Amino acid sequence: MIYLIGGSSHVGKTYIAQKLLEKTKYPYTSLDHLKMGFIRSGMFDLTVEDDDEIRYRMWPFVAELIKTAIENDQNLILEGCYIPLEWMDSFSKEELSHIKCLFIVMSEQYIRSHFSDIVNYADVIEKRLDDHPDMERLISCSDYFHNGCKEKGITCYVIDKSFNPEDIVKTII
Repeated sequence: MIYLIGGSSHVGKTYIAQKLLEKTKYPYTSLDHLKMGFIRSGMFDLTVEDDDEIRYRMWPFVAELIKTAIENDQNLILEGCYIPLEWMDSFSKEELSHIKCLFIVMSEQYIRSHFSDIVNYADVIEKRLDDHPDMERLISCSDYFHNGCKEKGITCYVIDKSFNPEDIVKTII
């Protein structure tokens, strides 16, 4: 099985991927690591600030990585904000039967009332260098993914009152 965990920044995608790894024993890859590999190698003439363009430039590679895992009957967890809302268009019906995807977002109310927690827990799995979340950007990104998921019929988990990792893992499995 291939698990895709997408959504906005700072919603706990990496944490959920870690919890999913612990439950399934499937390896996971952070799309942030792939992004930095493309940028640092010079394969992309982009910066870390070019999230939207990176998403669509990187996706063809990620889709082929997923297809290769499916062809080789391997399990994989991929997480990151670089999964486009049109991700399903890259796969056949047969390939889609091997993929489960969940986008995670936070409600505006949750972000505003838990912003200090979001900042404090940003490093729970990985050390983020120079990471200074912007509340309004987090709200905007969550709204973008939430509305896009509704429009595309994609499963979306909305963190509204509390962050409950066990519920999120149950939702994707």
